[in-house]
Amino acid sequence: MGDTDNGHQGYKEGLQRNVGKQGAKLLRGAALLGAAAILSKLLGTLQKIPLQNVAGDSAFGIYNAVYPLYILILFAATAGFPVAVSKFVAERAMDGDHQGAKRIVRVSTAILISSGFVLFVLLYFGASEIASWIGISQTERAIRSVSFALLLSPMLAVLRGYFQGYQNMVPTAVSQVIEQLIRVITMVALLLYMVALAYDEEWIAAGATFGSVTGAAAGLIVMYVYWRKAMRQEREWDREQGVNDGRVKEGILPPKKFSSWEWAKRITAYAIPVCLGAIVVPLLTLVDTFTMPRLLEAAHGSEGEAMRQFGLYNRGLPLVQLVVMIASSMSAVLVPALAEAKARRQDELIRFRAEMAIRLSWLIGLGASFGLAFAAVPINVMLYKSDEASWTMAVLAFTALFSTLNAVSASVLQGAGAIRTPVKALLVAIVLKALGNVVLMPRWGIDGAALSAVIAYAAAAGLNLVQLRRCTGARFALRPYAVSPALGVGLMGGCLAALQLLAMPAVAAWPVPERLSACAIAVISVVGGAAVYALALLRSGSISREELRLMPELDRKLAPVLAKLWPEKASSGPRDRG
Repeated sequence: MGDTDNGHQGYKEGLQRNVGKQGAKLLRGAALLGAAAILSKLLGTLQKIPLQNVAGDSAFGIYNAVYPLYILILFAATAGFPVAVSKFVAERAMDGDHQGAKRIVRVSTAILISSGFVLFVLLYFGASEIASWIGISQTERAIRSVSFALLLSPMLAVLRGYFQGYQNMVPTAVSQVIEQLIRVITMVALLLYMVALAYDEEWIAAGATFGSVTGAAAGLIVMYVYWRKAMRQEREWDREQGVNDGRVKEGILPPKKFSSWEWAKRITAYAIPVCLGAIVVPLLTLVDTFTMPRLLEAAHGSEGEAMRQFGLYNRGLPLVQLVVMIASSMSAVLVPALAEAKARRQDELIRFRAEMAIRLSWLIGLGASFGLAFAAVPINVMLYKSDEASWTMAVLAFTALFSTLNAVSASVLQGAGAIRTPVKALLVAIVLKALGNVVLMPRWGIDGAALSAVIAYAAAAGLNLVQLRRCTGARFALRPYAVSPALGVGLMGGCLAALQLLAMPAVAAWPVPERLSACAIAVISVVGGAAVYALALLRSGSISREELRLMPELDRKLAPVLAKLWPEKASSGPRDRG
């Protein structure tokens, strides 16, 4: 009996050392996962540009009508399960019940594979009916094509949750990047192949959506390799510690056991609320899928033109998504600090950090929105070969401001403990977007849809800010949000207008292709406009050195410039009283 106790004690000590090492790696793993998410989103956002360039606006429109539907169904089926699996696996792991952790994987896999198969059947065989709901029959093949991903993505979600439960973020990060990379490669390869063989837009869009299938397969292969490696290491650990003895293994199992049915109920009950919260964002995008094609077809009289117009509308979205992604990642550094301050009940610090997060996101979003709007024509030609729908792109650019505010304020609210407000705000935005499309599109077409998007995101951001003020006491004074940034926006607008006016005769004097000259103008506009705006903000005191220190790389590069230009500004700014 003594040997058994010693073996049990040794195992527990080894387990504790192992958990301690994993805990030390948690922050590094979280940072890696964040970087992987940014890279995968970047790949997913930029992949749309070659699709439009090669296949045209009609295929681009079909793809953008179908893909949000797939994302909605995928989120509804799987979004909450990685969270649920990671939670219960972490509990089992802390008790040394690794067999119980694997049982959770088996039960979750059975649930998700079953639900994924049912959704695949509904999507594949109901593609014609769903296409009729959208109002465009050309979407049918693309819906069938993307449905196969539902056979693979559920298992991928379960394995990611398992490794996250052990605080190992590397498999998830690697699989996310590989998944997106293979998805983009597949889409481009099929795109070139089908265009070369003169397939129609419907088939080309179906080929583009099939990238989600190969991407999911690649991600699943990566996760399976990590799974096999983890199982092999666990068996070696068991042999080293002598836990293959049934008596010892029985001794370390937790006293509370659950049947597979009980585990299924617990996992599902935990996952469903998370799933419901996760589908709100795809629902906002899906509003356009189920309203715009019908309204455009009614206005233009043909499916083909409706899909072309829908493709033109979607030209501006990748740039907006890119701005939101960058701004959110820069401001998200404050959210853990906010949660820490809340745990310590440091109300003044909570207020200060909340104000800082919102002000940074406002300044970034404001500059990006006006910059994209001012440079809409050369950017449109650079990315999409023509200046068609440049005004729509300019209007849609202002969703970057309110989407950034919405994303950052939602994160800050969650850090402050108000987790329901962002969901409610997005539900209001969904209603406003649908009503805006119905009211504005018959009068202004895709420009009306862009305006309704701005209104919807502005409403969501406004509701979040109202609640944020109630929760944290944050104050949003007029000067740092309007007066000072107005100088930067005005200077940037003047510089970009002068640049484009001067560039026109210069381009006309040289035999340069239009798209190449547009590329040069767009790049100079983006870089020059950002520099003018940033310097204006720094000179006016809208951004202080304390806030720059939250972005170390940027601070390191700008510090020498600030010291030379404005010595009195180089060290000024409020201090984070933490």
